[in-house]
Amino acid sequence: MLIEREKNFCKGINPLWGKLSMIATQDIVLKTYFRNRIVLGQENLPCKGAVVLAPTHRSRWDALMLTMAAGRRITKRDCRFMVTVSEMQGLQGWFLTRLGCYPIDKKKPSLISLRYSIDLLISGQQLVLFPEGRINRRSKPINLEKGLIRLSQLAYRNGVDVKVVPVGIAYSEIRPKLFGSASICFEKPIEISKTGRKAAEQFDLDLINKMRSAEEAAQKAIGRIS
Repeated sequence: MLIEREKNFCKGINPLWGKLSMIATQDIVLKTYFRNRIVLGQENLPCKGAVVLAPTHRSRWDALMLTMAAGRRITKRDCRFMVTVSEMQGLQGWFLTRLGCYPIDKKKPSLISLRYSIDLLISGQQLVLFPEGRINRRSKPINLEKGLIRLSQLAYRNGVDVKVVPVGIAYSEIRPKLFGSASICFEKPIEISKTGRKAAEQFDLDLINKMRSAEEAAQKAIGRIS
């Protein structure tokens, strides 16, 4: 089912481009641009089963930090990014479709996108969904869109044991600069065990608190706060 839907929806992960991208981004770009790259709470990353990483969104560097800290070299599986339709255009889109990314229209989410996401979770893969929906450089307050909890509850209704990992990402400057520092922190997973509006509201509160806690730990690691 997943393979058939993938053929009709996106390119999946191209082995050659995936390997080349890993070398280019993790071994060259990140190591050259940032003086320090700190990872906290890596023991909180599940290495098996359906996982949704829920990171704060502070910069376009976030995706590379996530891949470095939670990608194939660490968890033995890839980060499958759900991205906006606009990000899948042009040359950037050509590469993203070959690196396991897939599009969703936030204004009108299609059934194909949702079904494909569920298929990925059923197959025990690792999704990345930025709950804030956009880059929020100032980090406060954290406002969540409804897509993550809706997807997670839908997967749960389909019999999937979903774990949502809150993630905080921070940089030594609000706009990351050359030879600055970057830090990422993983909080303990939140397990989806209920559905309905009240459960969704409680989940959002828990996720916001844990994302904020993770981000504060990441900031402290690079000296942003005491």
